[in-house]
Amino acid sequence: MSASVSVTARRLTAAAATAAALIGVTALPASAADHHQRSYRQSVVISGVHLDHQARDHRSNRVLNREWVEITNNTRHDVNLSGWTLSDRHGHTYTFHHYRLDGRATVRVHTGYGRDTRTDLYQDRRTPIWDRHADTATLRNDHHRVVDHIGWDNTRRGDRDDRRHAHHR
Repeated sequence: MSASVSVTARRLTAAAATAAALIGVTALPASAADHHQRSYRQSVVISGVHLDHQARDHRSNRVLNREWVEITNNTRHDVNLSGWTLSDRHGHTYTFHHYRLDGRATVRVHTGYGRDTRTDLYQDRRTPIWDRHADTATLRNDHHRVVDHIGWDNTRRGDRDDRRHAHHR
């Protein structure tokens, strides 16, 4: 009989611990919510930048569309980018409208004109916005918080600015 009581007591203790853990999850402190926000920011990133240095006519739509920034969703879940923005250091801003980035997918945001698809979006600009010598691309969410940024500075020799994925031709 005492073995049965011992098993029952262990089960009740385990059930109480589980209930306490569930209650604790619903009342997370602000610091835990901040941690969640930080991990969320790392799930959508600027994964690449391409600038065409060799183009003679920087204002042609063909050349403008060879200038792009890639945004990648590293999670398995879709992310609604509506209201998110992509901007340069001079304040030129592209706002995502009614766009959902699939899980494990990448979208290229081109500078020129074009027809938006799931993999390519167009800013519909007639002039380049990304400075080929030094600039920063900044991705912000719909709450205006910085999600990711990437910078490049080709004016100084040996500069190790954040060029992790800036491509130049």
